[in-house]
Amino acid sequence: MKNAPKLWIIIPCYNEEEVLPVTAPLFMAQLKKMQQEGKISEQSRILFVNDGSKDTTWEVIKKLSKKDVHYIGITQSRNRGHQNAVLAGLMEAKDYCDITISIDCDGQDDIGAMDAMMDEYLNGNEIVYGVRSNRDSDTWFKRTTAQGFYKFLSMMGVETVYNHADYRLISSHVLQYFAEFKEVNIFLRGMVPLVGFSSTAVYYERHERLAGESHYPLRKMLGLAFEGITSLSIKPISMIASLGFVVSALSFIGIIWAIVMAIMGHAITGWASMTCIVCFLGGIQLLSLGIIGQYVGKTYMETKHRPRYIISEKTYESDSRELRKDI
Repeated sequence: MKNAPKLWIIIPCYNEEEVLPVTAPLFMAQLKKMQQEGKISEQSRILFVNDGSKDTTWEVIKKLSKKDVHYIGITQSRNRGHQNAVLAGLMEAKDYCDITISIDCDGQDDIGAMDAMMDEYLNGNEIVYGVRSNRDSDTWFKRTTAQGFYKFLSMMGVETVYNHADYRLISSHVLQYFAEFKEVNIFLRGMVPLVGFSSTAVYYERHERLAGESHYPLRKMLGLAFEGITSLSIKPISMIASLGFVVSALSFIGIIWAIVMAIMGHAITGWASMTCIVCFLGGIQLLSLGIIGQYVGKTYMETKHRPRYIISEKTYESDSRELRKDI
């Protein structure tokens, strides 16, 4: 295809020394396949983003880049989390390519789905979401919690694509506008839909991890969910206000009832029930203060305007003509 678009595949990596030698050739095979079919330019690249790994991941990436010019890499000065690593790759790529596809390096997401993504892009869609068609490969617990995660986000007012993680195609045109989103607390699954532009989804089946261990245990999944809710929705604060109104109304009714009983000469007993009520209200107040404190803390972090990522080293020169989008 004449003037085929230049693609950069963005792959965040954290302690992936075991899986990279297995999946890197798979990504390369997919890249070569799309080049041969004329869907993408010969100047397309695979960008590995090392998220401050503690093992030899960065050394593996540097060896790959020396082996083939299509492999390139950047490393962050320290570990900043998966979302920041993906963002660093997208922001690095936006000035060098026409389109990006972000995907995890563990091989669980179907690499072949990139063909369908490219077809949708060539049909005019600037954002293409990779969506899992089913969760048959997950355990019952993981499947239930994951599906509950998306439903809860929707209930809290966060706009996401159901069963979509961070496997997506985004054009550089969209990324230029996405770069204007300056928040420090980021949740890409909820932020990308906010940019707008024409979008669609492709469906695929997820596989087992090819090597190594998952770096996303339940604790991190819950943290990501809470991050998404508090970064993109103020509904929890509205719920606290509603709860406060209901509790206040019930308390007022209780006061009226206590006064009436006292006037009628009835003894008011039940210290145990009173203790339970006091403890319940105290717990509600502490929980409410904790949620509000999370929003205050996020506001505090946003006002600092700290960088969301710092790239300490690259395997390529930033001004290389081989990488420029306009050649």
